[in-house]
Amino acid sequence: VQLVESGGGLVQPGGSLRLDCAASGTIFGANAMGWYRVAWYRQTPGKERELVVESVRPGGTNYADSVKGRFTISRSNGRNMAYLQMDSLKPEATAVYYCNVRPNRFIEYWGQGTQVIVSS
Repeated sequence: VQLVESGGGLVQPGGSLRLDCAASGTIFGANAMGWYRVAWYRQTPGKERELVVESVRPGGTNYADSVKGRFTISRSNGRNMAYLQMDSLKPEATAVYYCNVRPNRFIEYWGQGTQVIVSS
């Protein structure tokens, strides 16, 4: 069972990045659309990990106020992949980003994180 994030890096303010979350293991099934919940969190040194966005089925999608209108979460229809599209990035988005998946209500998994740096 494994979650692996990728896509982080250095980007200038105003730029875009897409983070990928790849899940492997039979617990995840065959399709990310079947997961109960997928979320992205971020953390900076000395601060608690904060929720950026979550997608719950059934339920909906909830974004942190700081990213509304600029970040978009999505799931692959046919693969065990989730994504976080980040547009109009600001320096305060600099953090380590973590993928969190609950394939069902009873268990969750975390990725190892991917670093995002927004700087000129």
